[in-house]
Amino acid sequence: MKPVTLSLLSIVIPIYNEEENVELLTSKINESLQGYFYQIIYVDDFSTDLTRKKVKEMKDPNVHLIALKKNYGQSLALAAGIDYAKGEYIITMDGDLQNDPQDIPKMLEYAVSGEYDVVTGIRQKRKDSLVKKIPSKIANFMVRRVTKLDIQDNGCALKVFTRDIAKDLNLYGEMHRFITLLAYLEGAQIKQVPVKHHARNAGVSKYGLERVFKVVADMMLLLFIRKYFQRPIHLFGILGVLLIILGIFINIYLLIVKVGFGQDIGTRPLLIFGMMFILAGIQLFTIGIVMELLIRTYYESQNKRPYRIKSISIGGQ
Repeated sequence: MKPVTLSLLSIVIPIYNEEENVELLTSKINESLQGYFYQIIYVDDFSTDLTRKKVKEMKDPNVHLIALKKNYGQSLALAAGIDYAKGEYIITMDGDLQNDPQDIPKMLEYAVSGEYDVVTGIRQKRKDSLVKKIPSKIANFMVRRVTKLDIQDNGCALKVFTRDIAKDLNLYGEMHRFITLLAYLEGAQIKQVPVKHHARNAGVSKYGLERVFKVVADMMLLLFIRKYFQRPIHLFGILGVLLIILGIFINIYLLIVKVGFGQDIGTRPLLIFGMMFILAGIQLFTIGIVMELLIRTYYESQNKRPYRIKSISIGGQ
């Protein structure tokens, strides 16, 4: 295996309350990437423990610490690290030692070959609890069925991106779960590679069953962007026509009941409740989409980023 000695690598690692893991993780990365030029970019998402202090105390010249001003979530922490990264290849991974840095060199081989823009891991023999496995399996199944993109493990954080693809990713909300899909929509060629998976070394997991509902909401937004972003009338127009037809049929039915049978329809809840629930659902869905698009327009049109950095330190300084 030939090291990528001529290319700078950027390893972006979002961390939140990982004071017991950062030193060991740094040591493992250094051992695994001997012979490579690389920077380890820890993005501290406003940890409430001693994580920032532990990173600075290592005084490792390869380690860069981005300290965010408040807790923004994993997606924006990744975005901050990717924006800062200087490497030709950008690698993402979790900070809990469940990803194995020893898998990085074999993944880099595929990226350096020029055939692939993204190399993503498939976790083998996962060492997670059912609370994490079940939502992950449901999410992966839903993404495959709805998007027709056969990614076996969307939740694996260990990925290698070419610089161009990584820099073009616009991560908002909870979109880190679909980062491979976002890259695919940008035209990336994707390679899936089996990788090792370890039990969490220390600390507690930040994921639970509520993740499934967030996945569903984010996937609906992605589907809208993918299919209807440039032709929203095909979505909202069809829905509008269907609702108009439904309303006409209901009114015809009520007219027949009123005229033909002499029944009083003024107190019947059919029309009121039916239309109320349908319109309320459509309004909530469209308001969510409009707000998401407005947020994207606000940040991108002004070249702003949806996060604020408190400080950046290199090698503990």
